[in-house]
Amino acid sequence: MKILIAADMEGITGVTHWDHVNPGHAEYARFRKLMTGDVNAAIRGTFAGGATEVIVTDGHAWGRNILIEELDPRARLNTGSFSPLSMIQGIAEGTDGVLFIGYHARIGTPQAILDHTWSDERVANLWINGQLFGETELNAAVCGHFGVPALMVSGDQAVCAEATEFLGPVETAIVKLASGRMAAECWPPEVTWPKIQEAACRAVTRLREGTAPQPFRVAPPITMAIEFVQSEMADKAALLPGAQRTARRLEYTADDMVTIYRAFRAAQSLAK
Repeated sequence: MKILIAADMEGITGVTHWDHVNPGHAEYARFRKLMTGDVNAAIRGTFAGGATEVIVTDGHAWGRNILIEELDPRARLNTGSFSPLSMIQGIAEGTDGVLFIGYHARIGTPQAILDHTWSDERVANLWINGQLFGETELNAAVCGHFGVPALMVSGDQAVCAEATEFLGPVETAIVKLASGRMAAECWPPEVTWPKIQEAACRAVTRLREGTAPQPFRVAPPITMAIEFVQSEMADKAALLPGAQRTARRLEYTADDMVTIYRAFRAAQSLAK
């Protein structure tokens, strides 16, 4: 049984500020070590639940955060950017389930640490077929395209509630209780790592026993709508072939989530 662990950084143990996840800041070194620890806890739980192969994808920023020298040697690491499927690289290679570690709530969520959707500087909102999506739903929908269920999410209470609302009864590991965008009641790793390990073990055990949630699928045709922060960004993103622009909003329609995902990433790149 092959499991993908897709890791972000804003939902990692102890993270409450952009300084913690910014490679240019002195605090970053501490938190990339904590990120590696959260991922290792998920790896331990995944193997305890019955996995035979684990791939980890580093999905934060440029994908160069997890410390390979401290990674559980039973796992392999997708690192660097750009990769074809970005935050969920590896999902197309015969994966049976995916765990989202260190995730955060979509932009605009109250009492959610560092809430944003892909780019805090560019994206004001993202809709898929009229529903507000964050990174959890977007990545889970691409996994669903390949028939792969999302099994677990770790992060603050807001992202765990968001995941349960959209994806069904996934396992969750709440590692902090957000009281604002940059404030939370945090547990230390001695508490959060066992929580992550136990949730990962339950998630994979349920997959093995046939009681895991079903893959999260979006029915075609699929229309993506991005509202950009500034009109200049929409000017640039409108160069995407097939896109339709209204004010700061860009729409794009396709028949599958992989094409939508690529169009979303392309629009982000153009909007810089």
